[in-house]
Amino acid sequence: MPANNVGRVGIDTGGPQEWFRALPLVTRVWFGSSLLVTLCGNLQIINVRNLIFAWEPLKNNFEIWRLVTPFLYMGPFQFNTLISLYILMDYSKRYESSSGYNTGAGGGTADYVFALIFAATFIFITYPFLTGYLAPIFGTNMTYFVLYIWSKRYPDVQVSLFGFPIPALWLPFALLVLKVFMGAPFTDLIQGLVVGHLYYYLVDIVPLIYGKDFLHTPQFLIDYFGIGAYTPQPSQQQRQPARQPDRTTNNETTFPAFGRTAPPRDAQQLNTGGNTNTNNRYNWGGSGRVLGTD
Repeated sequence: MPANNVGRVGIDTGGPQEWFRALPLVTRVWFGSSLLVTLCGNLQIINVRNLIFAWEPLKNNFEIWRLVTPFLYMGPFQFNTLISLYILMDYSKRYESSSGYNTGAGGGTADYVFALIFAATFIFITYPFLTGYLAPIFGTNMTYFVLYIWSKRYPDVQVSLFGFPIPALWLPFALLVLKVFMGAPFTDLIQGLVVGHLYYYLVDIVPLIYGKDFLHTPQFLIDYFGIGAYTPQPSQQQRQPARQPDRTTNNETTFPAFGRTAPPRDAQQLNTGGNTNTNNRYNWGGSGRVLGTD
């Protein structure tokens, strides 16, 4: 009987499975897939060479999974990879569970999926010009894309960087400066920020200045995901009068360099004005040649 009670308490008070299920849909799929693919690559269940982006096998052998796996493999087992996975989960969750940029679906899940497709497209387009500087994996690039558009959407939210509070608007640039001073490669971060700024400019600035909307979420995404902001399903923990573990407190733990953000202000205040890594890669070689060739 005591053992059964302990087990039931463990379920009722939540746990890793309950926490994972409480993540927003896109964040849950992206983070879970990235964790799985990264583990499979590092445990040699799948050869890492089959996960990276390579044009020749994609074209000649029709290895279409290479259009997806470069955004899921985060790098070798090291602390930097853990940090990248944390940033992916945390800032994707923050963006998806808040009111994102509205490109036709009310700032909801369909718009977020469209934003990720937009980012992936331009990462692929610009990669051939950066092959000597970028590894053929894009998980970090996409993560910083999300971080940037979140910071532009909620510029006044306070974040902690090494214990120093700064507005979210400056977080991407602070991380860039940090990587430069650490002597770590930062091209992946720059690509993510540039693509993020392009998306922000087309969605937020162009309609305001020129009165034109160039980006529209495709109808098939709206039909599938619906219209409106993400509404989380109440978890077992939320249905009970238990302490919420994810609320920000004065003694909240911060991750090195990146930290946790303060809770956003009232949604209406945040939306006023309308729709107005550290290196985690293998050393692929300074010459930028494709793996698997002599």
